[in-house]
Amino acid sequence: MKLLSHRLCLLAGTLGLVLLLATGLSLGGASRAQAAVLLQTHWHIDCSRPGTACTEVQDPEEVFGEGYYVGHDEPSVLFYSSLPGSGNHMTYLLRLPTDPPGLSAGGNKAFNFQLHITFWFGMALCDTQSYPLQVSTCTPDSDRNIVDPAVSPNHPGTAYMELQFYPPGFVSWPQGNSCDARQWCAALTIDSLSEDPVHGTVLNPTCAAQTGLEYVNFAFITRDGRAQAPANPVQSTLATFTPDPRRDLFMNSGDFVLVKLGDTPHGLRVDLFDLTTGQHGAMTASAANGFGQVKFAPAPSTECTNIPYDFHPMYSTSSEATRVIWAAHSYNIAFADEIGHFDYCTGPIDASGICRGSEGTGSDLEPADSDDTACFAATASLRIQVSGCYGTNVGFDGTSYKPVWPDGNTRLHPTPILFSSPRTGPGDRQNYSRVAFESDTPRIEAADFNGQCNRDTGAGCAIVPNTDDGVPADFYPFFSIAHHGPSCLWLIGNDVPGLTTNDFGKTSEFGSLLKLTYLAFGGGGATLQRYNDFRQVLSSNPCSFLS
Repeated sequence: MKLLSHRLCLLAGTLGLVLLLATGLSLGGASRAQAAVLLQTHWHIDCSRPGTACTEVQDPEEVFGEGYYVGHDEPSVLFYSSLPGSGNHMTYLLRLPTDPPGLSAGGNKAFNFQLHITFWFGMALCDTQSYPLQVSTCTPDSDRNIVDPAVSPNHPGTAYMELQFYPPGFVSWPQGNSCDARQWCAALTIDSLSEDPVHGTVLNPTCAAQTGLEYVNFAFITRDGRAQAPANPVQSTLATFTPDPRRDLFMNSGDFVLVKLGDTPHGLRVDLFDLTTGQHGAMTASAANGFGQVKFAPAPSTECTNIPYDFHPMYSTSSEATRVIWAAHSYNIAFADEIGHFDYCTGPIDASGICRGSEGTGSDLEPADSDDTACFAATASLRIQVSGCYGTNVGFDGTSYKPVWPDGNTRLHPTPILFSSPRTGPGDRQNYSRVAFESDTPRIEAADFNGQCNRDTGAGCAIVPNTDDGVPADFYPFFSIAHHGPSCLWLIGNDVPGLTTNDFGKTSEFGSLLKLTYLAFGGGGATLQRYNDFRQVLSSNPCSFLS
């Protein structure tokens, strides 16, 4: 922790770019010429595909149809402030976690990619072609966009930005979520929902097949700040999702990274300053970088048009009222860890990526079941030779739900993700005044995922979900804080001896059931209420960050 002030002081110096040597492209053994052709093939993120990292919608059956959405377990910390600008610009300090030594996993040993498919910092953005599609304007950086759906359906169209960090070692993009065998990378992703809930219409099937109904703008954080291929889902190609070590910012485990987010005349800009190596990466959600909206054209139209667009932050402040009204979570400014996307597969994997052998490891080895999808053989791994599945673990018995999280045992378990509370205001020097803990386990414990949670009444909903064997999961990660002098950082996992100073009651920190109001699909503006989350709002910020 003594390094924190020293690392921040590096900003006073020059943060030069470290140019990596150019390396040849290789896609499954293809020649350079073949790879160049393949990279121009259209590709988009399919949010209904197991193993994707999309914003969780409040009702996936409404969007994707029965049985086609994978769900996302996202324990989160939300940050609230009434200070103007707190909803659209802030700075975090992040320390990337490290993995245990060695190349083998299993039993009581785990690596970062087995705990979280990604973790991210989030923010609500304007998108006039996104849900609920009742008004044609959205004033950026303004709390005039706060509209309670219980009062009116005329909420400006909303998207959600996730600045996602991807752990090393497993399967590379676009099939998996690793960029490199040893290093981390990051991407600016923006999720929108092409749905009009008032009139009960969605994007036409022809275009939805090309972009998705929950469509995603995607761009890796690059060292020159320019997207390596079109970010929008109409024009995106395989190159959009293929890591390029010649251009993308790669970061080492254990690096301290300063994360800055803020609006510009041409859209939200992200800057990552690697304070350990001196490298810098950036990305702006601008039309110039190929970001865009998908024009809302319901059937019988077959139109699929990209509208070049600069995505700007939606709100001025951050509070319980600055929601993305189509999302399961209630957040605006937040950190979330996307867990529940790995389980072991022992035995054959068929051509569609389904495990046909056994799931689990050690004493918890049992026949594979319906959530063992998006599976890869050990030979596909970049570094850690392990066979596993990335489909959402709705049985809650995969690696994320085992006591293999950071706990101080660095021989077997990773070190924790360490991140500061954001700071905002002039010069990003002001701490946020309140925080909240939030878990969306009611959404993913619901009957459509074979769970016992009744989201209308709250009956059968639990913070620690039940496994498919009918007993509570072995472990569920929780947030805690670590103080060292004037500095404080958050971590997620288990208590870490010598580091954790307050764990807020462990999983009880997520509080009580939260009822949110949503627009009823095809209801002409009528609303419904659902329990999708547990949330506890603290009256103060227990982890202010002082550099």
